[in-house]
Amino acid sequence: MNSPSSLPAPALDSQLCFALYSTSLAMMRVYRGLLPKLGLTYPQYLVMMVLWEQDALTVSDIGERLFLDSATLTPLLKRMESQGLVQRARARSDERQVIVTLTEQGQALRQEAAKLMPEILCATKCSVEEISALREQLVDLRKNLNDSAGM
Repeated sequence: MNSPSSLPAPALDSQLCFALYSTSLAMMRVYRGLLPKLGLTYPQYLVMMVLWEQDALTVSDIGERLFLDSATLTPLLKRMESQGLVQRARARSDERQVIVTLTEQGQALRQEAAKLMPEILCATKCSVEEISALREQLVDLRKNLNDSAGM
């Protein structure tokens, strides 16, 4: 039986975690080249996508969708509010909750954002079907990992 110190170190390129990490970095580089057209960072873009799907959400609702806590989201939302993209207001029913809504400028940005999708698809060199299947596999993987971690 091998002792832990005699086992070979795992090869970096054979690790799923590294393939996911390095692919995520590559995707972020593509977005970093495209998002200045919208005046957004990638995390801001994610918040906007959530609000384009459903406006007037609480900070915690946005955080649940993006797997982010309110301590991470609050400074991001403050910057977005100063850019004129969103408005934040305390909920009337519970002042502990902050409701985030799109401004007209934030709503109008949706049309410009839609123009990025063909560029992203082109950068992947994958078909729509391949992207869809890969996305489904990744969603399943994320769910399994979150379940395993008790989340």
